[in-house]
Amino acid sequence: MAAITHPLHSLNITFKTPTPKFKPTLKFRVLCGRKLTAAVIGGGPAGSSAAEALASGGIETYLFERDPTGAKPCGGAIPLCMLEEFSIPPELIDRKVTHMKIISPSNLTVDFGKTLKSHEYISMLRREVLDSYLRSRAESKGVTIVKSLVTKLDVPTSVNQPYVVNYSVNNRIKKLSVDVVVGADGANSRVAKSIGAGDYACAIAFQERIRLPDEKMAYYENLAEMYVGNDVSPDFYAWVFPKCDHVAVGTGTVSSKPNIKKYQQGIRSRVLPKISGGKVIKVEAHPIPEHPRPVRVRGRVALVGDAAGYVTKCSGEGIYFAAKSGRVCGEAIVKASEGGQRMINESDLKREYLKQWDSKYLTTFRFLDLLQHVFYGSNAAREALVELCGDEYVQRMTFESYLYKKLAKGNGWEDFKMVSSTIGSLIRCKLVGKEMESFDPNVLAKLV
Repeated sequence: MAAITHPLHSLNITFKTPTPKFKPTLKFRVLCGRKLTAAVIGGGPAGSSAAEALASGGIETYLFERDPTGAKPCGGAIPLCMLEEFSIPPELIDRKVTHMKIISPSNLTVDFGKTLKSHEYISMLRREVLDSYLRSRAESKGVTIVKSLVTKLDVPTSVNQPYVVNYSVNNRIKKLSVDVVVGADGANSRVAKSIGAGDYACAIAFQERIRLPDEKMAYYENLAEMYVGNDVSPDFYAWVFPKCDHVAVGTGTVSSKPNIKKYQQGIRSRVLPKISGGKVIKVEAHPIPEHPRPVRVRGRVALVGDAAGYVTKCSGEGIYFAAKSGRVCGEAIVKASEGGQRMINESDLKREYLKQWDSKYLTTFRFLDLLQHVFYGSNAAREALVELCGDEYVQRMTFESYLYKKLAKGNGWEDFKMVSSTIGSLIRCKLVGKEMESFDPNVLAKLV
């Protein structure tokens, strides 16, 4: 049984600032002769972004990934701002989607891309391509990649002890002692279990990659489709997203996971004329978190990405928020440790990571949770949703928020009309009181 250890040697230093009335004492632990060490468990966008930020900030970093060739099944759409913010090379993009259709249960179809500007598009990438690139970039910054399954995380019983990562190599268990752990190991996170982070509801996403004949693929060259209806999902939506040489056809649900294959058959039936003659080249399924975990920081362990529950309701978007949370967490650890010079604690992680994250994104997550409850609960509500999506002002505000991940500046009169249309649609569906009464009024205020 081999081991890589970095004992937690520390020194207590006391700084005293004299004043006429009192002498406050500040204590922190400076590391002697070494840098802070961190283990990042999980090599998706969250883990790679966290590891890159840690290593770039001077922290000795190990990134564990069990299956570098694997890929999480997802639509693979990322917002425009992510390309620049995370320096994603253009050659990684399979398709630049400029047209998006949303189709109601009655097959009412709305072109949801009418308001995109000439330079705007939605990038479609394959996760295996994006994930591999982000891991390689992290490695180039000094991250040590460990291609191995993490079997267990030993949690210390005192503040002076390290965390011990147990991982399997050729059926042998090895150990690595570290100061800090970032859990980026997805919805079934072992790191989360090890710190008692609590459970959360998970949806299941099911997707088939289908290679189409050239003439059928031409239809989806720059077009993505979203389908809503009880036949494709009781509480979410189904999709057809274009990739390099195939389309991804999939759906998801949280309330009826055992029936996921039935809903997949439902979306296949809805799009049958468009995909007939296609060949299934890959089938994928994966759990998707429905809300943040009860605990996201404990001790010197922080959760990011799906492990933390950062997937938005209504849209199911998770790639950007995974990468962003990883970077925010990594930079927070660098800041709190002063570039790896001192030990950090739970208070540091909560202050520098959680407080910053929640202040920026928590309201967005709650708002989209509300929208999903309101609009995805029945076919009548889904018809109202598609109807609203036909409004160009609604489309522009939606894309401003999605593409750039910041609150879009609206027009007061247009905002009033949009809210009025929304409430009118909900009243027609007889959903206003029933769906909204259980939500925080402060969140509801964000809607209007």
